[in-house]
Amino acid sequence: MAGGLKWVSLAVLGFLVVIGGGVALLGGLKDTQLLNSWNGGASRRYLREATVNDSASSPSPATRSVFGAVEDPDAVASTVAQTIVNSTNRRSLSYLSSCGTGNPIDDCWRCDSDWHNNRQRLADCGIGFGRNALGGRDGRIYEVTDSSDDDPINPKPGTLRYAVIQDEPLWIIFKHDMVITLKEELIMNSFKTIDGRGANVHISGGACITVQFVTNIIIHGLHIHDCKPTGNAMVRSSPSHYGWRTMADGDGVSIFGSSHIWVDHCSMWNCADGLVDAVMGSTAITISNNHFTHHNEVMLLGHSDSYDKDKSMQVTIAFNHFGEGLIQRMPRCRHGYFHVVNNDYTHWEMYAIGGSAAPTINSQGNRYLAPANPFAKEVTKRVDTEQGVWQGWNWRSEGDLLLNGAYFTPSGAGASASYSRASSLGAKPSSMVGTITSGAGVLSCKKGNEC
Repeated sequence: MAGGLKWVSLAVLGFLVVIGGGVALLGGLKDTQLLNSWNGGASRRYLREATVNDSASSPSPATRSVFGAVEDPDAVASTVAQTIVNSTNRRSLSYLSSCGTGNPIDDCWRCDSDWHNNRQRLADCGIGFGRNALGGRDGRIYEVTDSSDDDPINPKPGTLRYAVIQDEPLWIIFKHDMVITLKEELIMNSFKTIDGRGANVHISGGACITVQFVTNIIIHGLHIHDCKPTGNAMVRSSPSHYGWRTMADGDGVSIFGSSHIWVDHCSMWNCADGLVDAVMGSTAITISNNHFTHHNEVMLLGHSDSYDKDKSMQVTIAFNHFGEGLIQRMPRCRHGYFHVVNNDYTHWEMYAIGGSAAPTINSQGNRYLAPANPFAKEVTKRVDTEQGVWQGWNWRSEGDLLLNGAYFTPSGAGASASYSRASSLGAKPSSMVGTITSGAGVLSCKKGNEC
């Protein structure tokens, strides 16, 4: 998504609704304000999201909320905070495993050589603000046997698209290695897990994954790369309805107005826009154990400086490796609360962590290795904001390891109480980052062996 947004007004926005295979134009929104960027990218996304369609029996994403679907983000935050407190004792027990690395997610499940028969146990191993994401834990296991994506309106049974649009919870696995080139966005329904363990699965060369106005999603163990803008087409989003999609930006994973989302152990690179973007009131998100490489604008968290509903956004970024060929936005934050903990930053060309619109950023136990460029040593960047404004923002570095001249510019309050809403797990010492992130990205998991 583009930065530098401004407001423009559109007099009337109509909705296309598919009913029995026909297309009808229903009324419109008067004086709807659409976000527009200097290159038009943001306005295309906003219009695209507003024209997704549902059947009459279920309100469309547009009519549920044009401005975001998480109805009570403060209630979500309260629930997450309570589960963080309640889970401390259970999580500490997992560290005792002889094969453990100190990574609380991996130590919860990777030592189990029977993991392939206990796949859904992964859902109980989440950490951070997205720790309550159930995915398809309480549903059936669905096996993808067909890598094709020929018809986004009527997907074939056995395909990935057929699985993700179902109304029931599903834990989705793959029969064998496959490369899936999506013809249009893969629009996920709630309570789904995509679990690539045991197969070498690539989502590449076409559209990628859209998590829009849904909840409880886990995406694990996928190679996601070379995603391209697609759209101006009909795409199914559930068994009972499909709708018109305008052009998508080409994100690897686009999270829009959604909650309880966990993206774990994916390898991501070279998409047209962001690798992981979360906007429009999304919250309760964990992005963990991923390996990001060869990309410009890696991660955008927050839609625009003007979009106040992102003030309740909470995102945990933990145990990731930000690697070769990255330039900026690891992440780039707006509003909200962001816990950046025990990540390994080995490459950036401009900056690592940026923001605008007064986000709270809590950086703990990370390893920052600055590039050789003497003008790019700073970890942080306040985007298009004067010092007199940003010096009041709460940004802190606590226990970070700063190498090769790297430096983090703190601001705001130094007291830990100021960061309570940006704290989601206990940080390990930065000296452990190499071990904790050694398995970042897609794992090679073989049945009968520890993963």
